[in-house]
Amino acid sequence: MITASEMKTPKLVTALPGPKAKQIVERDAKFMSPSFTRDYPLVAKSGHGAMVEDVDGNVFLDFAAGIAVCSTGHCHPKVVAAIQKQAAELIHMSGTDFYYETLPELAERLGKTVPGSEDKKVFFANSGTEAIEGAMKLARYATKRGKMIAFYGGFHGRTMGSLSLTASKSTQRKGFGALLSGVEHIPYPYAYRCALGHTAETCGAEILETLENQIFKRLFDPTEVAGIIIEPIQGEGGYVPAPKFFLQELQRICRQHGIMLIVDEVQSGMGRTGKWWAFEHAGIEPDIITSAKGIASGMPLGAIIAKSSVMTWKPGSHGTTFGGNPVCLAASLATMDLLEGGMIENARKMGEYIFRRTADWTNKFKIVGDVRGKGLMVGIEFVRDQRTKERAGDLRNAIVDSAFHKGLLVLGAGENSLRLSPPLLIDEEQADFALRTLEECIREAEKKT
Repeated sequence: MITASEMKTPKLVTALPGPKAKQIVERDAKFMSPSFTRDYPLVAKSGHGAMVEDVDGNVFLDFAAGIAVCSTGHCHPKVVAAIQKQAAELIHMSGTDFYYETLPELAERLGKTVPGSEDKKVFFANSGTEAIEGAMKLARYATKRGKMIAFYGGFHGRTMGSLSLTASKSTQRKGFGALLSGVEHIPYPYAYRCALGHTAETCGAEILETLENQIFKRLFDPTEVAGIIIEPIQGEGGYVPAPKFFLQELQRICRQHGIMLIVDEVQSGMGRTGKWWAFEHAGIEPDIITSAKGIASGMPLGAIIAKSSVMTWKPGSHGTTFGGNPVCLAASLATMDLLEGGMIENARKMGEYIFRRTADWTNKFKIVGDVRGKGLMVGIEFVRDQRTKERAGDLRNAIVDSAFHKGLLVLGAGENSLRLSPPLLIDEEQADFALRTLEECIREAEKKT
């Protein structure tokens, strides 16, 4: 008999949600914070590779990977072994006050993944939002300036500083009062919805012109700007890639004015796009990079990676109690071994395979407006009408729910897009199942329009 850990495609044995799952969902509603956004009633019990088993014995194919976190798959044996070994030796001492061998070891390895001749230094945090908070502080410290520029559609976290940069959904900000001052937002180059009809390669020139000739001349002088933060591929915003030229020009502007270029790679980094970092596709060299999610295969770890000339803050300027926990570091080192050992290359190959398979979807389906992304970071945008591009968030939601009931786990992104962010170890059989299932779900949704 094949066990769930050996399966490569789903097997559903109960109606969804099953009886145990229903009980847990009801208990969750009674005791848990209502602030969480659950798209469907998956109650996970175990995970292996790209498969997740729920409490009722239903097995799902996971094309969400814990929101792009489980980069090497669920419970990879080498990651589990590294965690178990480290947990038996040392769980915590606090890297702010003491030393571990693995702190500089992982920092050196991460630094070497970043292009450029200048050495890098690393600060470890617990999460993506903490990495963003630290990057903001570092930019201010390095430049002795106070203002920040971010982009509409960007998601950088939910703590107060990172939330000040986030401009994804108003509900994420509503009710929390005044946020960090000195933050200005500008449009993100969204080629599919470019008002001027530019392509994915040319969209955004007018945004840069507005930055230089309006923001810098009418709102605040560039000499007051500490940093400009951008996701090379917006995650929560809909898996929208920034054009290569746009990132290159943004780097030019930052260097011209002594502004820190901060690249948020929390979701797009750690091999997901077929390279270590999504910004590498544009050939740029950021001053500060933030990472988390896929960095430790599910263990809580974030990182700020910066040029040595930038990360010069003095002892006590920034610290953390749990960031860089020894167990999380061990998981990250094992993760890097696996990514370097073939998973980044597999992300590239499987991404190309998926994009070939979906190349005709805008012709095949009247509600698919755009398919975009890089590697295993794939966004599918749903519209009510391809000509008007009217957003169809309700159809996207129906497709996400329908996929769940067919054994496929996916998530939404932005107002009306669906994201595919599977573990980087998926194969063609699993990609084929996911795409066939989505095609079924899309056809079902189209019948209701």
